[in-house]
Amino acid sequence: MLLNDVVATSHALRRTRSRHEKTAALAACLRRLGPQELETGVAYLCGALPRGKIGVGWAAVRRAREATPAALPALTLGGVDRALVEIGALRGAGTGRERERRLGTLFASATGEEQEFLARLLLGELRQGASEGLVVEGVARAAGVPAASVRRALMLSGSLGAVALAALTDGAAGLGRFSLELFRPVVPMLAQPAEDFEVVFSRLGEAAFEFKLDGARIQVHKGGDEIRVFSRRLNDVSEAVPEIVAAARALPVREAILDGEALALQSDGTPHPFQTTMRRFGRKLDVARMRQELPLSHFLFDCLYLEGEPLLDRSGAERAAALASAVPIELQVPRLVTADPERAAAFWKQALGRGHEGLMAKALDARYQAGGRGHAWLKLKPAHTLDLVVLAAEWGSGRRRGQLSNLHLGARDPAAGGFVMLGKTFKGLSDELLAWQTRRLLELELSRDDWTVYVRPELVIEIAFSDVQASPHYPGSLALRFARVKAYRPDKRADAADTIDAVRAIAEGRALRGAPDLRG
Repeated sequence: MLLNDVVATSHALRRTRSRHEKTAALAACLRRLGPQELETGVAYLCGALPRGKIGVGWAAVRRAREATPAALPALTLGGVDRALVEIGALRGAGTGRERERRLGTLFASATGEEQEFLARLLLGELRQGASEGLVVEGVARAAGVPAASVRRALMLSGSLGAVALAALTDGAAGLGRFSLELFRPVVPMLAQPAEDFEVVFSRLGEAAFEFKLDGARIQVHKGGDEIRVFSRRLNDVSEAVPEIVAAARALPVREAILDGEALALQSDGTPHPFQTTMRRFGRKLDVARMRQELPLSHFLFDCLYLEGEPLLDRSGAERAAALASAVPIELQVPRLVTADPERAAAFWKQALGRGHEGLMAKALDARYQAGGRGHAWLKLKPAHTLDLVVLAAEWGSGRRRGQLSNLHLGARDPAAGGFVMLGKTFKGLSDELLAWQTRRLLELELSRDDWTVYVRPELVIEIAFSDVQASPHYPGSLALRFARVKAYRPDKRADAADTIDAVRAIAEGRALRGAPDLRG
């Protein structure tokens, strides 16, 4: 298949809001892919590279785009994939220059539309309206099988490319070959945000509440003395977490698959920030030294397999009972089952008082299902808001093409003057707000490049976010997590925006934590 076929599908996805039309476009493209192209094609349609980033950044991509576009499409999907794999595999002296040279050669063979597609794909900004969940539905439609069967196979295999190949080659029989196995990680179940306890009880009734830990998601597989620990992204991290391996080996069961969180605790028992915990999972790691400097604790909250019996289709209550039989109480996430809002609120205060993010609320009758479908698991976290200043905005793509979408956000720096950038967001913008925002920002334009319009720092905007994390990418070494737009604040001038000191206070845990209210 030509790359241009995938690009055309990408454009079709961006032109429509209809889920039915998107699924039909995906299915038509998937049916045309050959068996050797499916992994690459599925990844591109999800807006990702099959094997992750290849070591090229914005500057290299921008220079590659200076190449004169090809007049006609000739790049094949397989050829592009091989070229990108080779670029990512380069090592040694002069790697940066050689990567840029090869990237430039690739872009010179691409049409203008293919260049834009590749640029956004490489930078992780191919927002074409096709999440992995939608591609799953496209696979199901292309293969003529239920979407639930594709989702289950994906949960058990972790590879949508492999699932697509099985579905399109052998249909339901191919999907049926995926089963729960020790040492093959399961795609984790995720939670949806909830505004408050009223929403939780209206959806779940009596529910299990658990402390929401801001750690690294882990999945522990135990088969006798063999232990493996997998990350949220299904990578084997066993060597980096020897204390978790040792604790799992000591459990009074022979076989188990357990879901939980790993986190580094401070001397008072409160958790270190998420970024500190993640230092234990770095690529280059002196494990013995890091274990001494930053020991990990872990807490488990689900049991997916026990003594030869898969538990994915059992209820949450049954899996909780299995967990309690396999894991000592001190290794379990604190848990409360109640239908009483007052008891739940007291448990919430207890979680926050011990430095945790909030609460998870889980349906007692829910099966374990990968991803965040439905509302079987809900998360309650205190929402922070800040009044920040818009420093720049990036041009949108797809439905937002021609509009300024991704906002660069800054906090006021009263000591040095000016503003300190804290990250970007394009979330929370209605069509009306997006149109107004584009007009207003162009009135404030100072300069621009291919991607971004830089503006006078005058517009104040209220931003909601979950937390602040350390970041080497921004001047203040801080970034907002899960930022989204609440509203513009025309009543405020830029000199009344929140300061970088206020952001540091949140990062250091000195800001007051409020009630679980995520209403926008």
